[in-house]
Amino acid sequence: MDVANLVLPVFAIIVTGWLAGWLGYISRSLADGLVHFAYNVAMPALLFVTIAQESARSLLEWRFLLAFGGGSILCFLLVLLALRAGFGRGLASSTMYGMSAAMTNTGFVALPILHSVYGQPAVLPAAVATVFVAAVMFPATVILLESEGSGKHGTSGMLVLMKQIVLNPMVLSTLIGLAWAITGAPIPAPLAAYLNIFAAALTPCALFAIGLGLSLEGITSNLAGSIALAAVKLVIMPLIVYVLCVLLGLNPLYTVAAVVCAAVPTAKTVYILAGAYKVEEPLVAATVSITTLLSVATLLGWLYALSGLAVTAG
Repeated sequence: MDVANLVLPVFAIIVTGWLAGWLGYISRSLADGLVHFAYNVAMPALLFVTIAQESARSLLEWRFLLAFGGGSILCFLLVLLALRAGFGRGLASSTMYGMSAAMTNTGFVALPILHSVYGQPAVLPAAVATVFVAAVMFPATVILLESEGSGKHGTSGMLVLMKQIVLNPMVLSTLIGLAWAITGAPIPAPLAAYLNIFAAALTPCALFAIGLGLSLEGITSNLAGSIALAAVKLVIMPLIVYVLCVLLGLNPLYTVAAVVCAAVPTAKTVYILAGAYKVEEPLVAATVSITTLLSVATLLGWLYALSGLAVTAG
């Protein structure tokens, strides 16, 4: 498999989006509309139509969840403990550093890339990783921030959080897809065709929106910290996940998917939380931008390194 021919067009979409915004050809404000469409319509359609057509037995690959989820949590804890013990930072600040290095943009980068390169079979592990980020990493961040008293939401805020998780389009479409798969009923052809039209829009919309919304402002003032976090996010975390995949005997496609999910940029969700709790906003913004830029090279490197597995997976 020629990795460059498959992956470079994917990153070219991100670069095209950035150029369109930088040159003023398309307003950067339109990025939010594309993101909302991809997040609330295209991605749920792809997740449902993929999961609903899988056998219930194949949906529970615990080794994938252990490899990707375990790698994510381990990287987060390593950074958090290093900041707490080595630099004496508070829990809220250390949490944002840790999540900047460990909370991965599975939904908007990994899932479209895996779908584009490996097709429908690679969507399932990406969906599992996406739900893990939404249902585990995100709430864990909020709980840690709340525990130090950085937030002002209290118990009502936790209830709102739980509601947001359950009604999250990614989580909800996955749960509905699981319920459908358990019944074993086929998806009616007109419904499948309808959903596949939306699903096909995910890759161009999500990747173009990432490029369109990419900002280079504020990177230089937080360069040292964000570069260090980028190294953990794009190199160390995928390496840990790969080792876990090997130790657990994960199959080739799921191994590639786990590493790709770990090797994509920091999720913008981290910046949303940083803004909501007023903790390390400039650093997180810089880290999101730098990991997005550097991942063009590092992710291509990971895919080349795994090209032997990729041949088997494909």
